[in-house]
Amino acid sequence: MVNKEEINSSNFILRKAKIKDVKQIHALLMESAARGKLLARPLNQLYHHLREFVVVETEADKPIIACVALSITWSDSAEVRSLVVDESYQKLGLGRKLVEHCIKEAKEFELKRVFTLTYQVDFFNKLNFKEITKDQLPQKIWADCIHCPKFPECDETAMIFNL
Repeated sequence: MVNKEEINSSNFILRKAKIKDVKQIHALLMESAARGKLLARPLNQLYHHLREFVVVETEADKPIIACVALSITWSDSAEVRSLVVDESYQKLGLGRKLVEHCIKEAKEFELKRVFTLTYQVDFFNKLNFKEITKDQLPQKIWADCIHCPKFPECDETAMIFNL
């Protein structure tokens, strides 16, 4: 386990994802999906959406320990998705830093809101996301959710952060 003080050290690097990271990102996502923390994403989807991802590594060219994607869904909104922090590095503030990075990026794009579909309601509540109904996200539902094997019986919670 990593000490909380180490989070402030220069040992953690947050950067845009690169092609070489895709298989590590996929492994993180699949491990988290196996534990029921998020929905799995196919490897080919990660290549298609690589520009949306940022990752955290412990030092330059070391294993990826966390990731998140910010996916623009419409003219005024984006989705925080695929947020994962390796179990050994949880409770250190990395997830918070990744979501804050997404919010900052969404503001740079002059978006009005950031949303997520999640099983981690308490985590997003602490970041001031509010629960909403899924019907408030029609672009998301018809673009992505309709292709999900859990549709229309989705068990994730929709949450939003207004910018």
